[in-house]
Amino acid sequence: MPTSAIQACELPDDAFLRRYLQEGGYADCFAIELPIAASQAEYVEAFYTTSVFKLERWLLAKLVARPSTDAQAGDLAAGKRDAFAAWTVEDRRDDQLLLRDLAGRTRSWLMSMPAADRSATRLYFGSAVVPVVDRRGVARLGWMFRALLGFHRLYSRILLRAAVSRLMRGRRAAS
Repeated sequence: MPTSAIQACELPDDAFLRRYLQEGGYADCFAIELPIAASQAEYVEAFYTTSVFKLERWLLAKLVARPSTDAQAGDLAAGKRDAFAAWTVEDRRDDQLLLRDLAGRTRSWLMSMPAADRSATRLYFGSAVVPVVDRRGVARLGWMFRALLGFHRLYSRILLRAAVSRLMRGRRAAS
């Protein structure tokens, strides 16, 4: 599947990330149809153990002293862990996971939705940025957010594409 198969889309009605839109923050959502059945746990583990994300994990270990391992990613996916690298679990359900960063300014969200016949899965990935209230009482996202938004959108697609590739490779290896 080419990266172009990943589409920016509206958040599903029951998405945990939706609450940040209602609070005046920024939230985005990217989705792709996967032609195989994949559980939420498989998706979360694949997402956080890709080589792309391992680079982010390495940076977090060096810059903010928050090392993490593939085993910890597996425990997060299985619901056995509520903290991973620079994030803590804010909300969790069988079909979605919402993580909060150390500073409380950003959220990362993953959701999986199986097809009715369970032969395919729709994967979602999104992020939220929580505004900061300035001394005048105005909620602002900040200039850094605006400056990095284009990169963020591209990086989100790359992360989702890497998770899809990992899930597909895993299925081919298992068959």
